[in-house]
Amino acid sequence: MPHAQPPSSVGTIVRTPKTAELIATHLRRQIVLGELAAGETLPPELQLMEEFGVSRPTLREALRILEAESLIIVRRGSRGGVQVMTPTVSVAARHVGLLLQIQGTTIDDVYQARMLSEPPCAHLLALSRTEQDLIDLSEVVEAMKQEVDSRETFVPNPARWSQLTYRIHELILQRCGNKALAIQGVVLQDIVATHLHTRIEQGSGDAGTPARFQRAIRSYEKFIRLVREQDAVGAQKHWLSHMEAAAQYLLKDDLKTQPVVDLFA
Repeated sequence: MPHAQPPSSVGTIVRTPKTAELIATHLRRQIVLGELAAGETLPPELQLMEEFGVSRPTLREALRILEAESLIIVRRGSRGGVQVMTPTVSVAARHVGLLLQIQGTTIDDVYQARMLSEPPCAHLLALSRTEQDLIDLSEVVEAMKQEVDSRETFVPNPARWSQLTYRIHELILQRCGNKALAIQGVVLQDIVATHLHTRIEQGSGDAGTPARFQRAIRSYEKFIRLVREQDAVGAQKHWLSHMEAAAQYLLKDDLKTQPVVDLFA
């Protein structure tokens, strides 16, 4: 006796993809597989129309889909053409950031996500670190020291300090060896950097003295030492502690429950 179809599948409407979507899917696959390289120019419009057997409006609709995904750039004029672009993480970051804003995500949500993902990355980095990783981390900390030492009463340039701070996080994510975790962290970059910028601009308690920033620098130096010694467990534990301490400062007052969308208003 044949099995009956589940009730939920009966009467389900299946939408047939439009021709333009099918063309976009075909070209997208070629780009992802490297069959179409970054910087490569696609054949002229007439040739593509003939190849796919479609009209100009249909072809242009397909190209608009890919252009919206930042996979191609369409240049108009006598020297124009369709050029392939390499997909970047920033494209995903924009979409994820927008989705978080629409869903009313709070800053606290974002920091909780980072504190779950970054310490394991610190663990992986300590296991596989290279001399170049140590050099790059140390250079950021040296730049931080110069910022602190350059003023008697240190009130940092919010953009500069947030840039240096996030660079540490970025290096941990990028050099940990796990691409999925790295991308997950980078998509939150704009939110984290913007919030840090806001926090420093507003100031709080000891924000006008170098003490808090010097404590942060000492923490980064300890982390680099643990990574140098390849103490993976220690590096993960310390980085979690560092992030928890930073969150106490960054999530003070009403910023903890501030919707992400407010940062970009």
